[in-house]
Amino acid sequence: MSSILPQKVNTFGQDLLRRYGQRVHKIAIHAGFTCPNRDGSKGRGGCTFCNNVSFGPGLREDPDVAGQIEIGRRVIAKRTKAQLFFAYFQTYTNTYASVAELDRLYRGALAVPGVVGLSVGTRPDCVSAEVLDLLCGYRDEGYEVWLELGLQSAFDKTLERVNRGHGFADYEHTAQAARARGLPLCTHLIIGLPGEGGAESLISLDRVVALGVDGLKLHPLHVVRGTQLANEWRRGEYQPLGFEEYLQIAADMVERTPPEVSFHRLTATAQGDLLLAPDWCGRKWRVIDGIAAELQRRDTQQGSRYRPQR
Repeated sequence: MSSILPQKVNTFGQDLLRRYGQRVHKIAIHAGFTCPNRDGSKGRGGCTFCNNVSFGPGLREDPDVAGQIEIGRRVIAKRTKAQLFFAYFQTYTNTYASVAELDRLYRGALAVPGVVGLSVGTRPDCVSAEVLDLLCGYRDEGYEVWLELGLQSAFDKTLERVNRGHGFADYEHTAQAARARGLPLCTHLIIGLPGEGGAESLISLDRVVALGVDGLKLHPLHVVRGTQLANEWRRGEYQPLGFEEYLQIAADMVERTPPEVSFHRLTATAQGDLLLAPDWCGRKWRVIDGIAAELQRRDTQQGSRYRPQR
């Protein structure tokens, strides 16, 4: 991590370090879920940019959640010697099952020694009141539980363009329900979606912040093999953001984010054999260091341009 970054951005890793007094790592899990945008409930083929292998390289589809965590623990132990972990249900829609099945999977993760909480990644249209109550139940038992909602954009036109299968109203409903229960909420936003520039990304951020959010993940849209977006890119119908353009937009968004909101991610990468464009998406630390350097150049930091709505 850039030595500048913790001075400029409230990162989730630093937040956990302050609160737990030691490193806490996420271990990504593939629990065998699918998505209503793939199985025909809402659509087929999924989002135009989606190949989940690219978002979770190395993940195994294995019903033994505890086994996946143990493999992740061994890998992390070699790097940082961390002893505390979040079980991160990452791949596809991780609330898309019966409450009983969800409870079985989540409790299987929480039973592993050293696991202090859950991060559950899902779509805003797949979170029922019963699911929220289930997650709050773990919180009430003393675990830290985060709901991660993949919104990507606050513009319905864009969501339709990339075949998301939900609108901003779905996000608004679920975000408000989670906030009403006091459940920590992390929202995913993609920068560089088709038809969007920096102005749209800032508006999406402002709409999310206005509803209330505890964490954010920023992703540059990258083109990976096996997706509709890849076909559009080959036909010249989509042009990815340039490196400097992404740094500028990401820095703008950090400046407009309340200081207390933690950034769980500032960029995203894809496996080299899957990534088609832009090539800079394969160099995570170059992007992170670039954002930190841009904030340093501006002499600003997270929250510098945040203005609460009245």
